[in-house]
Amino acid sequence: MSDPTRLFFGKDQMFLHNILRINYTTYDVRRKQDTINPNTCHRDIMVLADTNDESDHPFLYARVVGIFHVNAVYTGGPIPDYRPHKVEVLWVRWFERDTSAPEGSWCDSRLDRLRFPPMASEHAFSFLNPADVVRGCHILPAFSTNRRYPDGRGISQCAKDASDWCSYYLNRFVGLYLP
Repeated sequence: MSDPTRLFFGKDQMFLHNILRINYTTYDVRRKQDTINPNTCHRDIMVLADTNDESDHPFLYARVVGIFHVNAVYTGGPIPDYRPHKVEVLWVRWFERDTSAPEGSWCDSRLDRLRFPPMASEHAFSFLNPADVVRGCHILPAFSTNRRYPDGRGISQCAKDASDWCSYYLNRFVGLYLP
């Protein structure tokens, strides 16, 4: 899309959904499905990382904050199309690698560590196409690092950050990312 000023939401509405189902193929070529729900502990996902980035890690990780669809009209094409098209989007809060922790490895029996960037960071949140999701993932709190907000009051109710931990462990799945 070259001109975002030509994108319109039908009736200026976004529709909220509770569940996203992701179909994927297991390492032994079986079909499976993950169910993502931002209101439960099954809310973390993984997407393929950009191969041009300096990191050798093949995935990026995010927490789904909201699942939406919009009826969008884009009038910026060569022939304006005024018919609405259903577009599904995820509102996600990105994890980043925790560089203050030792890097995870199979040899050292250590899991990778993640954390949330500051909320004011340009890359803390974004919208994501659900088709880009590889599968759900299991991200565990690093209990020894304590909660980010000891009083239990976060910055944003929308981001549901009141229960954030300072750091998290990335639990690896069998058959994924074996360095």
